[in-house]
Amino acid sequence: MKGLLVARVFLFFKFSHNGVDYPCALVRWYSTTDEPDTSTGLWVVQPESIRQGMRHMSVIHLDSIVRGAHLLPKFLSDAPVYREINYMNVLDVYKFFYVNKYIDHHAFEIAS
Repeated sequence: MKGLLVARVFLFFKFSHNGVDYPCALVRWYSTTDEPDTSTGLWVVQPESIRQGMRHMSVIHLDSIVRGAHLLPKFLSDAPVYREINYMNVLDVYKFFYVNKYIDHHAFEIAS
């Protein structure tokens, strides 16, 4: 993905130090596979963990965010999709996601 990383934003905030405001975000990182998926051509990501059950999270400056990413759940062929899964909890339910480079022209150029 041309050196880009995928992260999920949990919180936007700012703090001041010596009269300078720093706009920041608390993010959870996703790790990327070595190659795009052979069937779809899309990169696959999964939430990173430091160790079992501990999320890999960081505070980053807003200037380091290039753009939003569109993540699609990678469904297992034999697993049912439950009605309780919606836009608010899908990132917590599934373990693997496709990075959709076809969402718009700019995403295609960046994530190809």
